Amino acid sequence: MLAFRRSDFRATDAYVTRMRETLASRGPDGARTWVSPDGAVGLGFRRLAIVDLDERAMQPMANETGDVRLVFNGEIYNHLDLRRELEATGRHVFRTDHSDTETIVHAYEEWGIGCLERLRGMFALAIWDARSRELWLARDRIGIKPLFYARRGDRLAFGSELPAILSDPEQPRRLDAEAAYHYLSFLTAPAPLTFYEGIAKLPPATWLRVREDGSCEERCWWDPWDHVEPLLGRSDDELAGRVLDELRVSVELRKMSDVPVGIFLSGGIDSSTNAALFAGHGSAVQTFSIGYDADYASYPSELPYARLMADVVAADHHERIVSEADVLDFLPQLVRIQGEPIADPVAVPLYFVSELARRSGAVVCQAGEGADELFWGYPSWRTHLRLQRAHDLAVPRSAKRLGLKALALAGRADTRPFEFLRRGSEGVPVFWGGAEAFTESQKRRLAGPALLEAVGDLSSWEALAPIRRRFEEAAWEPSHLHWMSYLDLRLRLPELLLARIDRMSMAVGVEVRVPFLDHRFVELALSIPSAAKTRGGELKHLLKHAVRGVIPDELVDRPKQGFRMPVEEWFRERLGDRARLEVGAFARESELLDPVEVGRLLERPGRSAWYLLNLALWWREAGIA
Repeated sequence: MLAFRRSDFRATDAYVTRMRETLASRGPDGARTWVSPDGAVGLGFRRLAIVDLDERAMQPMANETGDVRLVFNGEIYNHLDLRRELEATGRHVFRTDHSDTETIVHAYEEWGIGCLERLRGMFALAIWDARSRELWLARDRIGIKPLFYARRGDRLAFGSELPAILSDPEQPRRLDAEAAYHYLSFLTAPAPLTFYEGIAKLPPATWLRVREDGSCEERCWWDPWDHVEPLLGRSDDELAGRVLDELRVSVELRKMSDVPVGIFLSGGIDSSTNAALFAGHGSAVQTFSIGYDADYASYPSELPYARLMADVVAADHHERIVSEADVLDFLPQLVRIQGEPIADPVAVPLYFVSELARRSGAVVCQAGEGADELFWGYPSWRTHLRLQRAHDLAVPRSAKRLGLKALALAGRADTRPFEFLRRGSEGVPVFWGGAEAFTESQKRRLAGPALLEAVGDLSSWEALAPIRRRFEEAAWEPSHLHWMSYLDLRLRLPELLLARIDRMSMAVGVEVRVPFLDHRFVELALSIPSAAKTRGGELKHLLKHAVRGVIPDELVDRPKQGFRMPVEEWFRERLGDRARLEVGAFARESELLDPVEVGRLLERPGRSAWYLLNLALWWREAGIA
């Protein structure tokens, strides 16, 4: 919380503590509030104690003179190396034994905001510099940790979750229509948008400098294309060796903890590799898996594969079975935990596996997010790549437009083929992200009068265009596959996949680390030519080559399944009844969706209904004015 100069508003202990306590589940191990004597700034913190459990490592943390203060969420894996470098200067006095928080404080003293470039880890942080009377907000390179803020006439409030900002009774609760419209494409609100007008998400790899007079400066401080080393002319064996070596380092770094660390284990390549590398030096490992109460057609049980890998590494293995009744009971809590709609059904099993881990004594877990995006792991990506190459053929745009007219006359304007042809005819990429809910045409039919009036002729391409411009300017190999990886690194991963895992795990006091998204591993992956990743049309070709022999061949060669929830089957039962009730009422009352179109969609059970149910439940909980 920062109060701007020349305003009557002042931060108080009660105000900041009220914000702080909305985040109690993120930090069950302690709490503290600090407010400057003049009320210009207030910092609140809830602690999840993981590194240096001593009370001296508590936040907000200050330097020796008290003119630099920090709150931060996350972990800095190279903090001990940085500490040794800082101590060698003779300019810094450390009061903790091995706190990564204190290392950031002194790193900022030594290098200013440029210290971010030296940090290897995940973080969202706020630094108050009393010398310059400036507040710095910053988010890690990949956006693993979230950071929200709201600037009003007399103050700037920030927090790790939306409820911290919404705890101010004067904070307006108005819907951001643009965010809602993009949600219908991307299943999330792309940064900097949130569902609340006037509240923003700091984008990944971005810092925000806020002066006491209210002026702000925002800058992206890292982009993978600025740090790649094109690995041309290398054999697959050499590339696979580099990948495995860097991944070993990443997993090892993420063991750093003074509390137990476990592995979320699905039995797929990514989580199995995490488990194998974690246990590689004889480390004892706990593994945690989720299954369902039947072997559903849309999601055959992966538990046998998880058990196989757990046996290989001699893990202390734990499982939890989830039923439709569990999901129905959890829905109200899901909405509150998310803060805004994050419409991936996997959020539900992620909550239950996090809860399982915490109850079993693990406070930190490693997960496999990021591997599919970096190594061509999704079957749908193979389809997109084939379609994009077809659009690259010398077919006049006029011919594509004729094809669009023919599809429209045939009543197929709402189909994926129509949408992909439309994109090709307009000269934009076919791929708009690894998770798309509705096409532009479908959204126009689905949107109600209130939403259509608010967004006008907005297209969701407008949210992607800045990312595309940066890609075209900077990518050393502007291939279609690199576009797909880069786009998901900038949107789907931070604002959907990593957001869901952060909210669900932190809701039960568990921190999740993602070795495949170490920034140096990402830079290595984007240094590899696309041809080496797509060799022979095999998904994850290079990653499979790298980990063969590390995990059983049965896991390397099994078909891609992905971590899912059997929403198709459950929507034919009670979950579908709940969705029809909630979404129908929402469409009628809000005028954001068309009730007739909603009715048609809900007759076809599946993931689309889940997207709308998330939106409807959030609307009722949020109290939008």
